Amino acid sequence: MVRPELMDFDKALELFEPVMGFEVHVELNTKTKMFSSAPNEFGSEPNTNVTPTCLGLPGSLPVVNEQAIRYSISLGLALGCSIAESSRFARKNYFYPDTPKNYQISQYDEPIAFEGSVEVELSDGSITTVPIERAHMEEDAGKLTHVGGSTGRIQGAEYSLVDYNRAGVPLVEIVTKPIYGAEHASPELARAYVVAIRDIVVSLGISDARMERGNLRCDANVSLRPRRTPGEDPAPLGTRTETKNVNSLRSVERAVRYEIQRQAAILAAGGRITQETRHWHEDTGRTSAGRPKSDADDYRYFPEPDLLPVVPSPELIEELRAALPEAPAMRRRRLKAEWGFTDLEFQDIANAGLLAEVAETVAAGASPAAARKWWTGEIARLANAAETDAASLVSPPDVAALAALVEKGVLTDRLARQVLEGVVAGEGTPQQVVDSRGLAVVSDDGALITAIDAALASQPDVLEKIRDGKVQAAGAVIGAVMKTLRGQADAARVRELVLERASGDA
Repeated sequence: MVRPELMDFDKALELFEPVMGFEVHVELNTKTKMFSSAPNEFGSEPNTNVTPTCLGLPGSLPVVNEQAIRYSISLGLALGCSIAESSRFARKNYFYPDTPKNYQISQYDEPIAFEGSVEVELSDGSITTVPIERAHMEEDAGKLTHVGGSTGRIQGAEYSLVDYNRAGVPLVEIVTKPIYGAEHASPELARAYVVAIRDIVVSLGISDARMERGNLRCDANVSLRPRRTPGEDPAPLGTRTETKNVNSLRSVERAVRYEIQRQAAILAAGGRITQETRHWHEDTGRTSAGRPKSDADDYRYFPEPDLLPVVPSPELIEELRAALPEAPAMRRRRLKAEWGFTDLEFQDIANAGLLAEVAETVAAGASPAAARKWWTGEIARLANAAETDAASLVSPPDVAALAALVEKGVLTDRLARQVLEGVVAGEGTPQQVVDSRGLAVVSDDGALITAIDAALASQPDVLEKIRDGKVQAAGAVIGAVMKTLRGQADAARVRELVLERASGDA
């Protein structure tokens, strides 16, 4: 495939104004599916969490999950939306192997929540208000696994397998209105918006929001329109593309930047943008064409005849409103004060999209400083090397356990980094990795003294140098001891023992 030409990003913004929109799909963590009693669990054997309703078998009928309704209303309220007095499910008709009924139960012109907004903070501290058009309920599709190709995508695959465990999982789709004025910050805003949605649903406790598991997925819409001179009316909106199911924060940002550069190059050359879905390729950092984008009429929406309208009582709405947790923006301000971080320290966490992880790590027992250090340091480094999100590598409780082992003196920072690599590699909890790899610090003074004496025997002049005031000479002995003990000694304690030897105290 010929790699498409890309325009320089700054040049693209000189010629065109980017307009964005996002559709974020949030899987709800109810015990059962949206319209059946099948378990809503991740990681089960394929096609085991199913019922006749999930499989679209004749005679099976849907029954609405009450908890999913409550979660959806809570999310709508947290997004600042109005809650519909009455909303209705509809059939969205399309034919695809992972949709066993050949239609998806969704909501069309009568969503559960509408007209809201989300405040999104950018890295420079500025706030952008993203307008929300609607948040509607629907069921998820199944999952296709393409086998035989080199990329795991349908292109080049020999055959595909379908798992209906995900079919029928409750979803809320959050749809923004067009977003204008982001300009050069457009890619960053895309990422920050998804982070804001993730923070909201996690604070509500309604979703695990793990992008690597598909709990949170983003479709990014991008279009460009020509710049007009001051005083002229804005140009009409350009043709948009929809990059589907981007499944990491880093990818959301990169996909938006790529589409701006790709579309700008085509338009500047006199070409036309095709209204289509596009697929993001993490390995190559580009998008590829999917299918022509369907309009609403193509789905032949009509009211779902097997389900009654959803009519929440005012009392229920007020009950859920009263139970809303602290808003993420207010929570950020409170946490910054509680943790005692400077603006720069806190912004590092927020910019990395790691606020939830640091907060959970502190809640699991780590100090704020240790939590920040590990997430924005070594874990972020490993994530960058693996080209993935830090949150997908390790859990906050494991990071807290790692920090505790360092605080107790069981591990040095150097050993802790090795333990972290083992946890990321799937070798178990930090303590299990310590035990299996034998990485605990040698804390027995007897063992340390034996290693020190051996080092001094090979460097007999070191003690005299220290006694003459050349304390830095102890470094050679400390280095030798650390090598002998494979880095598993506490260098500070080794230094103390060497100096005791030199003073004649031992």
